[in-house]
Amino acid sequence: MRNRIVMWGSDANESKILLAMDLVTAENKVNTYIFNENVATEAFYKQMMSEWREGKELTFPEHQSSEKDLAVAEDLLPEGIRVEKHDVILRAKTEWHFMVLSSKMYQMFKSELEEFEGKVKEVTSFDKSLWDELVTFWDKVQKQLIDKNLFREHGRNLKEKTNVLFDDLKKMRKSLDAEFKKASKSELEKLVSKLVVIEEKVEKGLGLKPIFEELKQLHQESKEARMTRNDRSKIWDKIDAAFKVVKEKRGVKGGGNHQGGVSRIKRRMDGLLNAINKMEQSIKRDLKDKEFENRRMAATNGQLEMQIRQAKLKMIEERIRSKEEKLKDMHLTRKDLEKKMAKEEKKDARKIEVQKVEKKKEEIKAKIAKDIEEKNANLGLDSDKIEKAAAEIKESKAPKGDNLIEAISATVGDALENVVDTVKAVAEVVEDRIEETLESLKEEE
Repeated sequence: MRNRIVMWGSDANESKILLAMDLVTAENKVNTYIFNENVATEAFYKQMMSEWREGKELTFPEHQSSEKDLAVAEDLLPEGIRVEKHDVILRAKTEWHFMVLSSKMYQMFKSELEEFEGKVKEVTSFDKSLWDELVTFWDKVQKQLIDKNLFREHGRNLKEKTNVLFDDLKKMRKSLDAEFKKASKSELEKLVSKLVVIEEKVEKGLGLKPIFEELKQLHQESKEARMTRNDRSKIWDKIDAAFKVVKEKRGVKGGGNHQGGVSRIKRRMDGLLNAINKMEQSIKRDLKDKEFENRRMAATNGQLEMQIRQAKLKMIEERIRSKEEKLKDMHLTRKDLEKKMAKEEKKDARKIEVQKVEKKKEEIKAKIAKDIEEKNANLGLDSDKIEKAAAEIKESKAPKGDNLIEAISATVGDALENVVDTVKAVAEVVEDRIEETLESLKEEE
């Protein structure tokens, strides 16, 4: 969550403006700065996004400014101002309200911690009751951290100061500290012995998946074990090294090359469906968080904690609304991809049909070539008959002149008629085969 936002918008005159908003947490107020288009250069916009939004102070050029109390029921935008992404403003309003209440809780814990600091300075020897009070205090802080009612930075500050007090008390508790270190070493030895067994299984080439699960369980045990920071770091380094070995042995499955419209769209569809599933799961988790907050509100007594839970509830509801809108857009994209997929499949089907036709054409050409070869062979036999008939006529006493020409013509005519019949037969074969091909394609459709 940021306490500063920057975005483009327009004023009442539809003129382009750069809008910057800054939450003053301690005062529960929002400062708004409006820069006209003539001073809102691209360089200034980038500087605002990369520096001012992250907390750095800048010298502003000519601008308009206003201050408004933060209220969930009121709009943060000044009258007449519009922005491109109004949902960012809505989310900021709910988040900022939570930030203000969370900061109040942090200040309350901080004041209580300062009282402990005074008490620890006053004692000269280890005080068990003071130790227990500090433990109770930290349990209370940790509960709010687990419920995410405190920001991580605030929690880290409280933890660091609390640890300092614990360390001061530990110095007074040398004997107990020695016992703790001894117990930590014992826990470390137990965890290391379990890790050695797991490493032996890896060396023997046993199933990697169950071994991976054992390592995860061992890591969880190391997190829950009462150990010193140094011992915990040692076992974590060893477990991390074992994880790397197992992962290397399991290997990473690589993807092949995918080509074609259908394959490309299918990859997009798979990615989109995965994103939709994640978004749906995220919304389910938010709904569970909402249900949890409603239950906790029913059992909450303190007014500040009630306000924080109400703010968190508003924040969760706004988050759900935003995610549901994105999910709706995802489903629209899914429908578009389904249409494109169907279109590409039809194109591929048409390509297959064309390939079938081309294949039939090649088969017909091969058949025609074969038929022509056979006809040419028969034509060669007819030529031999013509030569033989001519020789016989020349040697015989057959009539000369026109009668001779008529005899030769009759013989040659038969041969020529065979050639014409051959051409006709080829044409008929081609026509019949093409018609058969087209009819078969129609039947297959």
